[in-house]
Amino acid sequence: MKTIEDLFDIKYGINLELNACEITQDKDGINFVARTAENNGVVAKVKPINNKTPQPAGVLTCASGGSVLSAFVQTEPFYSGRDLYVLTPQKDMRLEEKLFYCHCIKMNAYRYRYGRQANKTLKDIELPELPDWLETYTIDYARIETKIEKKELPLDISKWKEFKIGDIFNFKRGKGITKEEIENDAGLIPCVQGGGMNRGIIGYMNSTFINDKFHAYIFAPFLSLARSGTSGCVNIQNKDSYVGDSVYALKLIGNENIYVYLFLETILNLERYRYTYGRKVVIEKYVEQFISLPATTTGKPDWVFMEQYIKALPYSDKI
Repeated sequence: MKTIEDLFDIKYGINLELNACEITQDKDGINFVARTAENNGVVAKVKPINNKTPQPAGVLTCASGGSVLSAFVQTEPFYSGRDLYVLTPQKDMRLEEKLFYCHCIKMNAYRYRYGRQANKTLKDIELPELPDWLETYTIDYARIETKIEKKELPLDISKWKEFKIGDIFNFKRGKGITKEEIENDAGLIPCVQGGGMNRGIIGYMNSTFINDKFHAYIFAPFLSLARSGTSGCVNIQNKDSYVGDSVYALKLIGNENIYVYLFLETILNLERYRYTYGRKVVIEKYVEQFISLPATTTGKPDWVFMEQYIKALPYSDKI
């Protein structure tokens, strides 16, 4: 098994501070890559800096602090912030290979919990051999292309009205799902719990328990609301699912439009701040809260606008 230093030349980035750069919205701005785990590490575009040559496209960036071992392939020239290493392949690598190694590097992040930084030990992290299937695998970009051109459909929140959550949703609490059931009764039906990753889906079971009074089976579409753990986290579910006891299933009253559910998922997730510091969702209180939504001239939720807004977004044709 080879290490990072066997495959890459490792250099520290140019260690810029974003607050010392001039942020720009110009298309010719240069990506500023920081030690974050989001958006490929890019936190802004900045104007070119005199006497500072951007680092080249095609290299990997790896955070040694912050979101430790967040690794990405940079497809455009960039400036780098603090605590960031640049990994340059020692031989030609296809993009697919670089992405594979990024994933493998990230899988070692657990070694650097509790504030540990990946400095001296970064070079010694072991990486597996490339799997055989990767030799011929190529990314199918057609799957991530959209035919939707972005349309200007403004959100004029000054005209929105407040609606009580309990007036637009019915709710049902899930029931227990065990790991043993998921392992022993594997199938295609999603099992949803209160996690924030993978829309809360923890596994898949078969249809054995659909009519079982000890399990909750919910028809799609619906929103899953985390009762505990990632309390207040709302995820859309687009397939009929078993729902566990750490979530509530929210079903719109008289509306089954998947685009409306997507709009409301974002709105409800704005309420997550209420459940920080270990607070749990008490459903009787939750449904008494008010949320602001687009409204018709008659004062009812404007479901048509919500649907049109989501459909106007790029990649809505992939839903």
